Amino acid sequence: MRANTITIAVLAAVAGLSLTACSSDGDATSQGTSPATSASASADGGSGTGAAKEGSGSGGSAQDGATVSAGKKTGGTGGGQGTNAGTGSHTTGKCRTDELEVKAMDNTIDGDPGGTVAVEFTNGGGRDCVMSGYAGVDLKTNAGSLSAKRTGEPASRVVLKDGESVAFGITYPINDSGGSGVRITGLVVTPPDETKSVSLSWPGAATLPVTDGSGTPVKVGPIGSAGQGG
Repeated sequence: MRANTITIAVLAAVAGLSLTACSSDGDATSQGTSPATSASASADGGSGTGAAKEGSGSGGSAQDGATVSAGKKTGGTGGGQGTNAGTGSHTTGKCRTDELEVKAMDNTIDGDPGGTVAVEFTNGGGRDCVMSGYAGVDLKTNAGSLSAKRTGEPASRVVLKDGESVAFGITYPINDSGGSGVRITGLVVTPPDETKSVSLSWPGAATLPVTDGSGTPVKVGPIGSAGQGG
């Protein structure tokens, strides 16, 4: 009986060790296949950095399958991908010096106490543009450059269509003093909100009266004020 008991105990111990070894082999197999499954899912684009990159459009980053284009968010639904759509709103830009044809003409009316020159801007840029405010005006004289002073009239915003024109007025005192006065040799005009100027011939009276230096005698009206300065 004692010998049988020992034999049964040994067999039981051996069986237990066999079951433990089988269990360990199963766990190792399970752990070995998990990383491969994860890598496969990432390669399919289901999640992770690759999917996030596909969800961005050229107009900016997008989320949830939407694309940002021209400042407007256009929808997509799921999938992490979007398409560029929307062109944005058209905005009329300011009139540029290089797009404008500029000319000056005498606009003095008989009976007026002073002289007037009208400066006309014609839009030749092939697009509509916006102009408002005051142009810069400088008279070239034999005594140096003379900057015109703004009249202070309200300035309107003008949408100048391609081929259309708008003008403003320059007023100045007539030299009736009998003296030689200040001789005008040219006119320099800078469109509103621009820094590039245009040089023109002066079409008005040849001279200005000599002043006491208290201020400029030449005034410029806002865009659209041709013949109305004062």
